[in-house]
Amino acid sequence: MIELLTADTPNGKKISIMLEEIGFEYKVTKININPGGNFSKGEQFESEFRKISPFSKIPVIIDHDNNKEAVFESGAILMYLGEKSNKFYEQKNRTKINQWLMAQMGYVGPMLGQHHQFHRYNSGKDKWGEERYFKITKTIYGDLDQRLDQSKYLAGDNYSIADVATFPWIARHDWHDIGIKNYKNLTRWYLEISKRKAVIKGYDFMNRGEVIPKP
Repeated sequence: MIELLTADTPNGKKISIMLEEIGFEYKVTKININPGGNFSKGEQFESEFRKISPFSKIPVIIDHDNNKEAVFESGAILMYLGEKSNKFYEQKNRTKINQWLMAQMGYVGPMLGQHHQFHRYNSGKDKWGEERYFKITKTIYGDLDQRLDQSKYLAGDNYSIADVATFPWIARHDWHDIGIKNYKNLTRWYLEISKRKAVIKGYDFMNRGEVIPKP
């Protein structure tokens, strides 16, 4: 059994979607990363959690079927689960999958995350930041659209952990104000993944009735 320690964020959704896709038994342990108050810190900073997540980040998994092996960093978790299940991480295409997974980890997620901070959470406070990350987000949409004009999925013809990693971030397109419908290939990819039963269930892993936003 896999224990998923997480919060309801795009990075958290990556892992719940993957666990649903591979059909592993799992339980969710909620980590409160926003406890409220100007000086309070979330549960991710507690010493017990830092033992398994050195940078105080969610998500983390504990594999209770493998000597309670703990894995932190969402990309590493996806790789671990892909190898363990032998699904969505095919050996013959692994180099390309890794490239698109790392692109999400190092660029797509962090830049869209900054866009969220400036454009959604702190609108009007920093014009330079808002404009900078809006432009970068628009560039990301264009780059992904161009890739998906050449390929059915990000890493090739088959759905992979690279798509699992990227989808929850694009699922916040209504936060971005870029207009996903302006990118036909990205929209095609997004709609196709949105219909997968495991994605629908994994997206609502907190059981709060969350529905994947439509384009």
